[in-house]
Amino acid sequence: LKEMDSNNNHLLFLGDFCAPFTLVQLAEEFSGPIHVVWGNNDGDRWLLTEQASNFHHVNLHGEMAEICIESSIIKASHYPEVAKSFAEAGGVNLVCYGHDHRFNDRVLKDGTILLNPGEIMGRFGSSTFVEVELSTMTRKIIEV
Repeated sequence: LKEMDSNNNHLLFLGDFCAPFTLVQLAEEFSGPIHVVWGNNDGDRWLLTEQASNFHHVNLHGEMAEICIESSIIKASHYPEVAKSFAEAGGVNLVCYGHDHRFNDRVLKDGTILLNPGEIMGRFGSSTFVEVELSTMTRKIIEV
């Protein structure tokens, strides 16, 4: 794993851009590293990839991501089944997913955190995201 710059806040986007302009808005408003995994509703992936190439801080990981920030190993997938498998395999601090758009925050027996931050668009209720302080693994749900 490559240790990512820990002097910045990182943003993990868990799929479903729906349209490329969403990626552009996100990249223009958030200056730290942005890590993206594909979802099942990402609209035009070719154009999303082209748009991402205009921003040095946007990292398209594909279907799954494995990154290390501040010595914390983080894995991500859009799908809860894949994320659950990552978490149950162990050796990771935080596993994130998003597909079902429902907030979930579980700590497994080995201390691995399995997290769905909810959804920012509010389609199924509250518009939420989660801030994670990696040094303590403290999580704070934020309603928009």
